[in-house]
Amino acid sequence: MISTSDFRKGAKILFKEAPFMVLEYHHVKPGKGGAFVRTKMKNMITGLVHEELFRSGEKFPEPDLEYREMQYLYKDDELYNFMDQESFEQVALNKEQLSEVLDFLKEQTIYTILYFEGRPIGVTAPIFMELKVEDAPPGVKGDTAQGGGSKPITLETGLVLQAPLFVETGDIVKVDTRDSKYIERVKK
Repeated sequence: MISTSDFRKGAKILFKEAPFMVLEYHHVKPGKGGAFVRTKMKNMITGLVHEELFRSGEKFPEPDLEYREMQYLYKDDELYNFMDQESFEQVALNKEQLSEVLDFLKEQTIYTILYFEGRPIGVTAPIFMELKVEDAPPGVKGDTAQGGGSKPITLETGLVLQAPLFVETGDIVKVDTRDSKYIERVKK
């Protein structure tokens, strides 16, 4: 059980039969009446954020959450197939379940899948991924890394992002999946 006095940013509770993550919390002690906690929480299944007031000391059960390392195998029609790295069990997820990582799906890559009560509810890509550049318009002769110029490039997953002018088609680049930003060109 998690008490409102144990709330921290990122704490997970079971509220109204769904897992919620605490985004913000404020303990309030009014001059009159009992203390309470004003909380902003995110539903981990739907992604919706809402605010809630709880009495101070109120307790909540911990949600039955499990993180599993799974390898992306292939796309079959509208389903994306993953394999558990421990049990070798395969799971097929649809496009809605993968909305946050669709731009970073690469075969043979390991992803973290969040399970709630035995069913998958979320997928997280590795923080950094190395992806091949499929299309990059040519840079102008004389441009350097210090020039500060950038151009749109298309990666093997279909993601388009801004990169320095020296990046060329066929290069491997390191990308931050949290904000879809170019980090560096990788030497292979």
